Amino acid sequence: MPYLTKDTDIRSAIANYTEAKTLWLDTEVADYQTDKPRLSLIQVLDDATDRNGDRVFILDVLDTPKLAADFIAKIMVNPAIEKVFHNAQYDLNFLGKKKAKNITCTLELARKIPYYLVPLPNFQLKTLAEYLCDFPSIDKSEQGGDWGCRPLTPNQINYAKMDSVYVAQVHQRLLQLAHPDPAAEDIEALTLRYRQIEHRWKQLDTEMQQIKERLKAAMPAQNCSEINGFRISSQTRTTKKVAFRHLVKVTQALGIELDLSVQLTKELQQKLGENMDKLPIEEEVSTNWRLLIEDWEEEEVPF
Repeated sequence: MPYLTKDTDIRSAIANYTEAKTLWLDTEVADYQTDKPRLSLIQVLDDATDRNGDRVFILDVLDTPKLAADFIAKIMVNPAIEKVFHNAQYDLNFLGKKKAKNITCTLELARKIPYYLVPLPNFQLKTLAEYLCDFPSIDKSEQGGDWGCRPLTPNQINYAKMDSVYVAQVHQRLLQLAHPDPAAEDIEALTLRYRQIEHRWKQLDTEMQQIKERLKAAMPAQNCSEINGFRISSQTRTTKKVAFRHLVKVTQALGIELDLSVQLTKELQQKLGENMDKLPIEEEVSTNWRLLIEDWEEEEVPF
């Protein structure tokens, strides 16, 4: 776990990372509670199998904007390198902002995972690392430490080192949850599990839909705009439509060339008949799978 403080060492590490395919990153910021926060550390990991932080490089860039700028120019804006952060929006404030390319955020990935797979009270990195990756209780007391003070304490350096490890491990686990291998799925287990929850889901889904409709009717009637996290609002939308033949006449008169694709329904194809051959038709072929589920008797699948 190299902790780099010399300019030459940091620039050399940055140059080496330009060949990486994916980097797992974190930052520590000094004076983050003030209106002039300063980037203190950039933690970089290039090996997702590292659970101990042995391959983490900690780049000390406190008050050295040229080094941070070098990292941004060679790493952050390079679209060939995937950069993975947790809560990337925060780190990007110090590392390129909107200029940064190919950014992955594990916070956003976690939010897209179905709740039943990640039933957590929050998506903090500590929570995800402990629940998904079996890390023991993680001490985050250094999170609010003084990252503008030098020298850093051993606890601060270890804390900084491990955060990029947690990002890498959480990232790999979230990818597994988001994209299970269809060829390795246990189909029988999936169908049985579906049967187990089907009856309960139908009950809850219909009840929730009815409750929503009753709330949408009751809250405006009682002049209640918000309660217990429920908000009611209205939106008026106006849609303008015109028959296509009328649109063609007007656009032709104005010299406007329409370049619209019209889907040829089976009925329209029949009406066109042999005239179909006169049209420059483009075909798109797609395959859609439809899952048909027969009703079972409830007692056939025990809970």
